[in-house]
Amino acid sequence: MIRLESIENNAPDVLTVDAILFKTLLSEGNKDQAIELSEEILERSRSLEERNHETEAWIRMERALLGALGEESVGEELTWCAERLSAVAPGSPLHGISLLNLGSWHRNQGQTMMALVTFSDISSSAGYPNDVIGLSRLETGRIHAEMGDFESAMRHLWIAMKRLSGSELSAESLVCAMEWLDIALDDVDPSSPRIAELISEAKPRETRGETRISSNPDDVKEAVEIILPILTRDLSGLSRDDLGIVIDAGEIINEKSWIDGLKVRLSEIQDPRIIEVLQS
Repeated sequence: MIRLESIENNAPDVLTVDAILFKTLLSEGNKDQAIELSEEILERSRSLEERNHETEAWIRMERALLGALGEESVGEELTWCAERLSAVAPGSPLHGISLLNLGSWHRNQGQTMMALVTFSDISSSAGYPNDVIGLSRLETGRIHAEMGDFESAMRHLWIAMKRLSGSELSAESLVCAMEWLDIALDDVDPSSPRIAELISEAKPRETRGETRISSNPDDVKEAVEIILPILTRDLSGLSRDDLGIVIDAGEIINEKSWIDGLKVRLSEIQDPRIIEVLQS
């Protein structure tokens, strides 16, 4: 589930002090105290003196995510929050987060199509922030991958990677690229269209099924070069599947510079599998 602080650093405009304290308690792991404070914030947000629909929806969403309600009430509460924010703050970061959480809840309940519909409501035309859109496309791509619709998965994961790269969510951008490469490296064909072309020409389909497409080596190169500076900041760790994917990509498209760059820093690598490959 996603919370407000993962997208923006500003608390809602009202009840600022208590809102900051609430977020501080959460960040420090003081869940019980945060829930207790949330009750006060919720009551004040409903009062005549400090009435604020956004704060009420925000706190109700947080309480649902924190488990302050019964499990059977979570879906209904997240739906209420999304609908209220759609009325009072459509296209806002908070509204986007409410839809992300509602979509994730549907997905966790096995309601795949409802999750896809909810994530699809987050679009640039509706005014949502770039990072919120990126996160929605990441989740959409994952769902399509689980369904075996790898063509759609690759398109959505690519959009997510591009949306999130260069933002404060660089780690999420890396995840998008790794998941895209995990699919793309199964079939690389220089004659295949670029992914940007496939995205621009994509049309809604009435039925969904298993699909596969070839990836263009230039797209593979672009994806790796977006994430390589992040991956190589620290090469330590006994399990570095991410470096393994980079090596696989380099071998498949014959891009030796990535592998050569890792060989130069071999002493920093701890994963024995990666060391063995680089020394072979």
